[in-house]
Amino acid sequence: MIVPMKKVSIVVLNKERRQALEQLQKIGVVHLEQLEGNGEKLAAYKEASNNAMNASAVLAEVKVPKKHGQPASLSNQEIAEKCVNIISLTEQKKRLLEEISNDSVELDRFALWGEVNPDDFAYLKEKNISLRLFEIPEDKYSLIDSSAVTISVNRAKKTVRFLLVNGGDERPAGIPPEAYEVPMPAVSTAEIARRIEDDEAKIAGIDKALLEEAVYKNMIDGFKKSLESDIQFETVYSGMGKEEEGKISDLAWISGFVPVDSMEVLQNAVKENSWAMAYCDPDEEDEVPTKLKNNKLVSLIYPLTDFLGTVPGYHEYDISGWFLLFFTIFFGMIFGDGGYGLIVTFAAIIMILKGLASKKGISPMSGLMLLLGLSTVCWGTVTCTWFGLQPEQLPQWLVHLSIPQISNAYADVGWLPFWSDDASKGMLTTAQNLQIFCFTLAFLQLSVAHIKGMIRYRKSLKVLGEFGSMLQLWGMYYVVLSMVVSSSLFSFSEIVYAIPIGLISIGLVAFGFVLSFVFSNYEGSIGKSVLESCKSIISVLLGVVNVFSDIVSYIRLWAVGLAGAAISGTVNEMAGPLLGHAILFVAFAALVLFGHGLNMILNLLSVIVHGVRLNTLEFSTHLGMSWSGFKYNPFAEKDK
Repeated sequence: MIVPMKKVSIVVLNKERRQALEQLQKIGVVHLEQLEGNGEKLAAYKEASNNAMNASAVLAEVKVPKKHGQPASLSNQEIAEKCVNIISLTEQKKRLLEEISNDSVELDRFALWGEVNPDDFAYLKEKNISLRLFEIPEDKYSLIDSSAVTISVNRAKKTVRFLLVNGGDERPAGIPPEAYEVPMPAVSTAEIARRIEDDEAKIAGIDKALLEEAVYKNMIDGFKKSLESDIQFETVYSGMGKEEEGKISDLAWISGFVPVDSMEVLQNAVKENSWAMAYCDPDEEDEVPTKLKNNKLVSLIYPLTDFLGTVPGYHEYDISGWFLLFFTIFFGMIFGDGGYGLIVTFAAIIMILKGLASKKGISPMSGLMLLLGLSTVCWGTVTCTWFGLQPEQLPQWLVHLSIPQISNAYADVGWLPFWSDDASKGMLTTAQNLQIFCFTLAFLQLSVAHIKGMIRYRKSLKVLGEFGSMLQLWGMYYVVLSMVVSSSLFSFSEIVYAIPIGLISIGLVAFGFVLSFVFSNYEGSIGKSVLESCKSIISVLLGVVNVFSDIVSYIRLWAVGLAGAAISGTVNEMAGPLLGHAILFVAFAALVLFGHGLNMILNLLSVIVHGVRLNTLEFSTHLGMSWSGFKYNPFAEKDK
């Protein structure tokens, strides 16, 4: 459930606000409203944190020898200075690398000219001998006019390098346009080469210094973590509302949210510290954090929702239990293979035993893995799917454990619906039964969504709008069976026990649409509700189509599971011919491990994409949920 919150405002003397915040941290129950801090102290903390983060990133790329001495313990001030030094060394290294890059380009430019010294050219110019460097395509060199005095230096890579003697400051007319004048280097090429060597030596020294600093990475990470707490505290301290009249009676105040089950703790602290406090229920406009509280079984879903970052809004539903139930079913169907389920189950058991041995207890992740593994084993059992093997390759007792209507072992056997004895209309195959099962899951899960909506609006006529949406869902369920599974077995003229199922389904859709149209926007006036529906008539009409598409969307459970089974079967077919040869056993084992391992990874991705989607999109849409919440995160002391 979503724990109810109280909005609280606490007032303290301004001169005591630091001590008051320290007490609030110790209590650790108030989720503070967002504050904008300022001040030199906060800026210094943020700068130190940024330096620590950058220094840690630099040291993470340094390979530390396995055998190295334990670094001496440092104070926070010494660690901060090390961070600044590491960043300084990194910036020096970056600058030196840029210089080496630029010098290397310049050196490459004169690689075929030999050693070039601009001082020599300047000396010759003083002696009235002016030399300029040119490059020209080899086939254009003969086009140089005889009036231009040139000296050929060399020919390489279809290019001629030559010197123009006393050609003046302007480009002589006798030089073809294809000739390119090479700019003189700023210093000699020998000096450039020496600079590169010096810079490389400096970089080697920096790398050595960084290697010596790398042993302090863990200390720097711990320092950064402690700064996070300092930044949080200083942000709150400097961002609190306060009077600034300079009086001893000046007040300071702060607001936040507290779970109702923690209010007594806060009230006791208020009395002990002589603070003033006011509290009330949050308004609709308040950005209230969400705190979920469920039993240990339902809490198994938290590792998944934390990974996805999905948090229901404070005024939305806590669907953790329903999420866990249906996700467990979806996982088993998408993984689909009992053998894969055994692997997941054994991995979970190992994690559980390891946790118990280390006295850490059973983690929610290992509990969730165990539940999902068992779900996959159950689905593999009832469908007779084990490592993609054919039914005839499995023990008969495994085949007998499967349910014939959805088992791979009975794929060629047709089945009549329970109400029909007329085989001329067709027979339900295993694939069709699995499709019906998927659509039935959609029917059940989406019905839960509308029932929860009806409970929520039970004191308003809006409940009729939710009821109408549910009637549309029920009627559309039969329409989907008729259009997707079998139009002959689920025809609109079908009569079951004297009940015209087809006509009733159409009637449910129509009647449900009318109820939804009239009451879905009800806020005290039926006329205004109808008017709102008329304003958004396009989306209202598309809503009927969306019900159809939402039900059909659940067929992905069968389709993705079928794809996974096809891949595992293909792996077995590829590896099968290698099994009878002892020499090829290693290749057989490698192919089986790689193929089935890759298939399990693909199945896991499919679960995240498809299994999660059905809960967070289709189911949540019918609930009216947008997952707009954020987690309850109280202002509390953190480990430094």
